[in-house]
Amino acid sequence: MGKGTDKLYITHSEWASEDAYSASAGSGLSKANSNANSGAPFKRLPFKFCAISLQPFNHPVCTAEGTIFDITNILPWIKKHGTNPVSGAPLKSNELIKLKFAKNEDEEMVDPVTFKVFTDNTHIVALKNTGNVFAYDTVERLNIKAKNWRDLVSEEEFSRKDIFVLQDPQNVESRNLSNFKYLQDGANTLTPEQQAERDDPSRNVNRTALGNGAAVLKSKPRVRKQEPGINPDALASNPDSIATTLKSLQSSKAAPPPSTTASSDAIKPSTTAHKSRHTTGQAAASLTSTGLTPHTSTSLAALTTEEYLLRPRLIKILGYARIETSHGPLGLELHPLYAPKAVWNFIQLAKSDYYSGLLFHRSIRNFMLQGGDPTGTGKGGKSCWGRNFQDEIEGPVSHNARGVVSMANKGKNTNSSQFFITYRTCTHLDRKHSIFGRVIDGLDTTLRAIENEETGEGGRPKRDVVMKEVVILVDPFEEFLDKERERDEREEKEREIRKKGGREEDRTTWTGKRVRGLEGYREEEAGIGVGKYLKAVGAASAAANGRESEDGGKVKEEEWEGAASEPPKKKHAAGGFGNFDSW
Repeated sequence: MGKGTDKLYITHSEWASEDAYSASAGSGLSKANSNANSGAPFKRLPFKFCAISLQPFNHPVCTAEGTIFDITNILPWIKKHGTNPVSGAPLKSNELIKLKFAKNEDEEMVDPVTFKVFTDNTHIVALKNTGNVFAYDTVERLNIKAKNWRDLVSEEEFSRKDIFVLQDPQNVESRNLSNFKYLQDGANTLTPEQQAERDDPSRNVNRTALGNGAAVLKSKPRVRKQEPGINPDALASNPDSIATTLKSLQSSKAAPPPSTTASSDAIKPSTTAHKSRHTTGQAAASLTSTGLTPHTSTSLAALTTEEYLLRPRLIKILGYARIETSHGPLGLELHPLYAPKAVWNFIQLAKSDYYSGLLFHRSIRNFMLQGGDPTGTGKGGKSCWGRNFQDEIEGPVSHNARGVVSMANKGKNTNSSQFFITYRTCTHLDRKHSIFGRVIDGLDTTLRAIENEETGEGGRPKRDVVMKEVVILVDPFEEFLDKERERDEREEKEREIRKKGGREEDRTTWTGKRVRGLEGYREEEAGIGVGKYLKAVGAASAAANGRESEDGGKVKEEEWEGAASEPPKKKHAAGGFGNFDSW
């Protein structure tokens, strides 16, 4: 068990050595050894991090030594100090080199030639004149050894002096945080905006769980800007202005604070109360926070109308649209059952005239026709939400026929505004693209004419194929809401009729007898339970004896006093002589 021995125990010196995993690790080191290692521990900065903010960069630039910064962080530092924060040497903004990193579909930085993903152990270099970033293995094999002194991406000429290192796994000291001068000096690298954000005490508050308290926090900066400030120096130089300043402060406090709620149109709730499968979380939030009103019951969170309509397998109504092209009309049938988001996105963009005047920028014979990009390059387009939305590939639908309408994308969950129409069966696209409709009119006329158009490089038609207009003929979501609204009105009318006693046909049975309960019959008058039968029997017996009371058969209580009295108790014969009273 001991280190290098057969002992069944560990000594204290072994337990306290520098390579032990214990609370006493390192306590047994000698003074000489501890002085040698008295510097800060080694911490390596990842290559994708800015050297001044120590956060991942978005707009990378670097110095000639290969130190990478984010331009939004280094420019304020240079303007204030004029030095390199890492080495302390003088630095000007025109000495910075803009870097161009290539990325793959997963947004990972890669070599633009071999598409090898960069890691913290990759030897990375860049070219000074172009700023393109490569792996050193690529430059060594395709440029240095081949004596090809042209940029592999832009074809611009460069020399060996233009190659500088961004990361060398054999020289980790160049990215050692303990050697950064501004960290050793303890300099503040935050911009005024970042410093103000950090000083804000409410920045770590979860405002979504505060309820009405979130509106108070949101209004504080706005109210603070509108309040007039007091300048002590100005008041000291002009004492007469004290009264004026106090009056302005009082008037500003008397005025109501600005409204922090949105307009009624922006926060108008859904007319139909649709519930989600999760709760509001108010009970849990009020349990752990004293700033919230206590809630002891859980309730399901309400869904907006859009969230309710975009649930899959809810709307079975088909939608219909017409695309007016330069070659004729195309009639579409929309299927919201399995792709509600794609149908909603297409309808909303069409209603806002987003597709009007756009080109079908790609047409490949015996494959498909693609359009919906405002730039006409196949690289643009936005959804109705302003961001990409997820794929909807569940269900039995397939690219198994001509005229299938499906969403175009550039990877998983990257749907925007572009769509394509198949010219033939393309089952290899199943479960990769969201199918949301099919062509039902113009398959053999308009679509055939577009397919026969001559194309150039990249499948672009030589003669423009224009979407003049996209008209929504039947909106399945509006139809669904209209049916729900009619159903709610019908149910409300039924409830009102039941309250009034029901319809005439509901008041009679199949034998023709009328139902007493619906003719104004009151149960409280007849009595409830067994008591109503006892009263009826009492009234009948009273009438038979000629003692019917004036109140309609109800016998008065005093008339029954004799009947209600207890019978005399029988005397039991006592045994024995007794007490001799009768003697």
